[in-house]
Amino acid sequence: MRVFASYAAAGSLLVMAACSPQVPDSAAGVGIDGDPFAPPPAAGTTITGAPLVPPARVSTEPYQVTPAPRSPGSTAAAGTFAAAAPEPAAAAPSYLTDDDIAREAAAALAATQANSGVAPLEASPSNPAPQAAGNPSISDENDFQAVSSRQSIESDAARLERQKAQYQQVQPVAVPQRTESSGPNIVRYALSTSNPKGVRLYSRSGINLKARNQRNCAEFASPDQAQVAFLEQGGPQRDRKALDPDGDGFACGWDPAPYRLAVQN
Repeated sequence: MRVFASYAAAGSLLVMAACSPQVPDSAAGVGIDGDPFAPPPAAGTTITGAPLVPPARVSTEPYQVTPAPRSPGSTAAAGTFAAAAPEPAAAAPSYLTDDDIAREAAAALAATQANSGVAPLEASPSNPAPQAAGNPSISDENDFQAVSSRQSIESDAARLERQKAQYQQVQPVAVPQRTESSGPNIVRYALSTSNPKGVRLYSRSGINLKARNQRNCAEFASPDQAQVAFLEQGGPQRDRKALDPDGDGFACGWDPAPYRLAVQN
């Protein structure tokens, strides 16, 4: 009786072991499957198996993608994602067709021919360079073919002889001396003075000197001419036309500084 009970208990344990769920191996798929101490595969061996990260799927569908249904009872496969609905595309711009471009090109060509009267030049490396006609400002002296067509060695030598015969060499002459009768020398006068412009050296008196100075100085084209006239009329001691109202000896704003600086340099 005890033997039968022992066999019954052992059978119950076997049945319970068969019905119990199996515990999965938590280390499966991590690292190297199999023996970690096994030697590496030989060179050239093809290793097969699913990659850790599946490659990206490149869609060959056009950019207008119909979104997958998401309602209950959808026929979409389990584990797939529905593509997001694209935003409404803007109205495509109207482009010119080949016929439109051909018509515009023909119209432009016709307008060019009508305006200039000369057919346009087709750009091509095999085309000869255009020749400028009727332009006397362009010389072809550097074009050997053009010059050789109208000149020869003899004619060129004769032309050189004519040019040599027309050549004249001017001999240098002495610089003419300035005489005292030619008028006051403002350069000599500038070098004979040392007072700066605006420093009074001579007394001036009269009525409306400023107005007379502006009116009389306007008659001269330059301060140099005014200074010459001022010296001819008794300046700098006398000033009948109020050309030097401040009494510095310089008429109508004339400045002797440039002449003094030229001598110093």
